[in-house]
Amino acid sequence: MSEDLRYDQLQRLGPRGLWRPWVGLVLLVLLVMAAQLVMSVVVMVVLIATGTASGDVSDKLSGDPVTPSFLALVNLGWAVAIPAVWLIARALHGQAPGWVASVVRGIRWRWLLVCLGLSVLALAATVVVATVLPDQGASGVEVSGELNPWTSAARDFLLVTILLTPLQAAGEEYVFRGYFAQAFGGVASRFGPSVSATVAVVVPALLFALAHGLGQDLPTFFDRFAFGLVAGVLVLLTGGLEAGIAMHVLNNFLAFGLALSFGDMTEALHPSGGTWWSIPVTLTQSFVYLGLALWAARRMGLASRAEGPGDGAILEARQGRV
Repeated sequence: MSEDLRYDQLQRLGPRGLWRPWVGLVLLVLLVMAAQLVMSVVVMVVLIATGTASGDVSDKLSGDPVTPSFLALVNLGWAVAIPAVWLIARALHGQAPGWVASVVRGIRWRWLLVCLGLSVLALAATVVVATVLPDQGASGVEVSGELNPWTSAARDFLLVTILLTPLQAAGEEYVFRGYFAQAFGGVASRFGPSVSATVAVVVPALLFALAHGLGQDLPTFFDRFAFGLVAGVLVLLTGGLEAGIAMHVLNNFLAFGLALSFGDMTEALHPSGGTWWSIPVTLTQSFVYLGLALWAARRMGLASRAEGPGDGAILEARQGRV
């Protein structure tokens, strides 16, 4: 008899051992940090090769202020996290890369496109609520004032945002809602499926919020933590990363788009001075998107579980055929 597995239980398809997720967590962090260091060198070389004086390179990549080069570095640094997750999943858990994407061993592209459309609806509701509430500070949605002038820097920011931000969002989802959810869920599985599911959602959401900096104010931290919770719940209920990736991409598009149009990219990437009025806005987006995504998943008959090990399924899973 085989047991249907939730997304957070998929590491059961590979070799067992409590040490594996713990080692994987440490190795993944180290591998992502090393890859980001390599990308820093690559971006520095590209800047110098395209005419940037060597003395100006450090200023462009310092992050204060945020430049198009720095934003590109941040995005590329998270993009390389995707192959890092694949490598750890294969080496330690015998997983084909697709098992980190979903319970059907791959990205469900039609579902991802549907989620992108639902994200637009959720963000529209967010903007409507934000316009009728008091000032939400830097972490809120502000559509007011004069348009920023169109400059070469604005053009470069726009290109980096369109081309690389989806990769950055996907990279963060592969790490926090992907490998972290499966690893922490696997560690907690001995305490029962409910505990495993709770840990798989809450712990990665907390780490996701903390990864944005210890100096962030509480409203901004809550905003990111709430996003992580909703994305984590959607991973378990829909069986994959697509819904979280879509919401993450559209979230960042909105934040960077507003910053380019009316605000400042440095403040958008490092928000401070948020107010608790941003919480109703955050909750509006979270609950609207959660409801829409779950409704659409049911209408589409989306698979939320994978067939578990039984009668040779473990061997086939390791070989990437399940």
